[in-house]
Amino acid sequence: MLRGFALFGILLVNAQLMAGPYTAFGGGPGVSALDRAAAWAVTATTTVYQLFSFLLGYSFVLERRTARPADTGAAGARHLRRTAGLFGLGLVHAVLLYPGDILMTYAALGLVLYGLRGLAPRTAVRVAAGLVAGLAVLLLGYGLLTVALTEPVTAAAYAPRAADLAAAYRGGFGSVVGAHLRELPSALGANLMYTPDMLAAFLAGLAAAKTRLVERRGRDRVWLRRTLLRWLPVGLAGGVVTAVCANGPLDSRWFLVGHAVSLLTAPALTASYACGVLLLAGAVRPAADVLAASGRMALSQYLTQSLVLACVFTGYGLGLYDRVGTATVLAGCVLLYALQLAYGAWLMRRVRYGPAELLLRTVTLGRRPGRAPACAGSPPAAAGPPPVR
Repeated sequence: MLRGFALFGILLVNAQLMAGPYTAFGGGPGVSALDRAAAWAVTATTTVYQLFSFLLGYSFVLERRTARPADTGAAGARHLRRTAGLFGLGLVHAVLLYPGDILMTYAALGLVLYGLRGLAPRTAVRVAAGLVAGLAVLLLGYGLLTVALTEPVTAAAYAPRAADLAAAYRGGFGSVVGAHLRELPSALGANLMYTPDMLAAFLAGLAAAKTRLVERRGRDRVWLRRTLLRWLPVGLAGGVVTAVCANGPLDSRWFLVGHAVSLLTAPALTASYACGVLLLAGAVRPAADVLAASGRMALSQYLTQSLVLACVFTGYGLGLYDRVGTATVLAGCVLLYALQLAYGAWLMRRVRYGPAELLLRTVTLGRRPGRAPACAGSPPAAAGPPPVR
């Protein structure tokens, strides 16, 4: 259910980045006040990958907890296959659909998480806090130096590059893929810069799962409401500072300063949103079921978002790159997310796995899910119905 909710935040941010070079900042020169306000509001209120990263760490513990004792010896091999499969999906996604892919980074961090699986909850939280604080200090220091020693980059100075990107993304298949390949190194570099924050969220999820946080508090409405009211103002205040630095009125030199503040306050906003969703689940069960259905196929939904956006904004389809305002893009995101929720609810009533989940699970297990591996030295199963278990 929480994964299903997080998909909306990811869609809001990725759609702006895929729609044009200026869209995430409210548009280029002469843009409307509505578009600027829309971009500013998304930056102030959206935490993107932290909830997903936290849930990956949480689910890692759940998978190990539910593994059969006979499978423990093969856990490392399965985890390696899973991360390799995730990396492969991410590479295809980055080259064909969106160079800002996060799956490859998650796959690499999944190996690190496996190595840290034995950390005690308190130690994991301390390491996570150290990673976040260290990265925030580095970004803040570099950002302040940028403010002091450089001049702001104007829209006019960026215009030639923006025009080149627009021509490439509105071109044919080869032109779009070429643009993705040229953008991929910088996108991977940006992901690499934020890997300490992602790993910190992984470790926070690891610690929360080991202490059974959601199981203990997920239905405690008093605790959820108290946590929401306590941390939401902190998270929103940090989001406002980030938006002021990234979307104005401060100029582009303040971007890293704003993101340093976001690193410190986004966990509060993420926790508040999670508590809000859990409160909603207790009050409106149909909404919870719909979110949970999309969350069960979150990987498929994430890839579908990129496919639809690529068909809208690149030469694969409509070629609307840098031709649609931010407010219109965000309105389209609401429509796409609603359709995804409806599709997820329909599909999950009929199948156990989404398409991407089925592929990844097949790679992980080394066989199609639902088929028990043959035991060495055992005779082949007799024809007929499967045994009752």
